[in-house]
Amino acid sequence: MGKIISRKPTTAELDLLRLMWQLGPSTVKDVHQAAVQDRPDLSYATVLRLMQVMHTKGLLSRDETQRSHVYAAAQAQDSLQTNLLKDLIHKAFSGSAKDLVMAALRGHVSKEEREEIQKLLNEDKK
Repeated sequence: MGKIISRKPTTAELDLLRLMWQLGPSTVKDVHQAAVQDRPDLSYATVLRLMQVMHTKGLLSRDETQRSHVYAAAQAQDSLQTNLLKDLIHKAFSGSAKDLVMAALRGHVSKEEREEIQKLLNEDKK
């Protein structure tokens, strides 16, 4: 029986996806050069293998018409984040978005972020 492949990105895959969303369609070389700015220990081979796995999982699309394959994120950033958030709400907060927000507000929001959230809530009332 074949191995079931998860479409959910791992932490390392999310890091590369964030980079891909910034760069747009890119070769492995482009992604590697951008990635080593934050992680100098990251080898080209590791980036290549990770991107190949991400392509297999459907997280990246690949244009093979050029000599160097060009990869792109298969899903827009906001769409993937929304899906991951829905999954988190369902699994960790029994489906309650309010509980997620309350947990985030309890200890993970700076004063500036809290003020920005309050401003958004005030605008929503109007």
